Amino acid sequence: MAGLRALIVDDEPVARRVLREELESIGGVEVVGEAENGEAALKEVSAKQPDVVFLDIQMPVMGGFEMLKHLSDGFMPVVVMVTAYDRHAIRAFEEGAIDYLLKPVSQERLKQAVGRAVRMRRDRISVAENIASLQEIAPPAATGELRTRKIVGKIGDEFFLLNPQEILAFHAEGELVWIIGAKRRYQATLSLRAIEQRLRDSSFSRIHRNALVNVNQIQKMSMLSSQRWLVTLNNGQEFVVSKRQAANVRNVLNW
Repeated sequence: MAGLRALIVDDEPVARRVLREELESIGGVEVVGEAENGEAALKEVSAKQPDVVFLDIQMPVMGGFEMLKHLSDGFMPVVVMVTAYDRHAIRAFEEGAIDYLLKPVSQERLKQAVGRAVRMRRDRISVAENIASLQEIAPPAATGELRTRKIVGKIGDEFFLLNPQEILAFHAEGELVWIIGAKRRYQATLSLRAIEQRLRDSSFSRIHRNALVNVNQIQKMSMLSSQRWLVTLNNGQEFVVSKRQAANVRNVLNW
């Protein structure tokens, strides 16, 4: 557990003090900061880059779930929910929290949560995917689309949570999958097949075995032959539609 850096987020000073004392009694855990609400916690995460955030749910100004929806770029901490209410447990686990502690927290349960945080800290991609799962996007009711979670992109050692509708395309080059945005491209953390499954029934369509495009971002389609098309996206990037996918793309676009 050596070197685990923790941030405590709770609107009650007494609760923060008790949790700090309990955490500091566990060897190798350092409490690097505290915050009284989600808004202040976002600043602390950016400044302190804790490994784990022990996060209360119901707080003034900005609650725990709302705070997590604002985590978007750069450093992604492990999240442990700490609350007096058990009714949020199912939602917390379904949406990516690694543990859910009920107040008052026993020392044994706290040690278990710390142990999980240590294991998760070694896998930054999984941490980012867990945060992304908390950020499901509800489409307009008229579209009939399913809820989708944000897509994790990576540049260097930083992770970014991307709204799928802002993504122009996904392009596979061998084992790597690139996420193409309007101004930047990111390395995906999932395979193209997995991304396609996550975005099923959305505006994304497979146009080639190595390309998945957002049809809402298509600027024009040019016919190369009776069965081959050239797709130009809003950023000017071009993709050739394979013969196998040509009819599918035309159906999606109603062309």
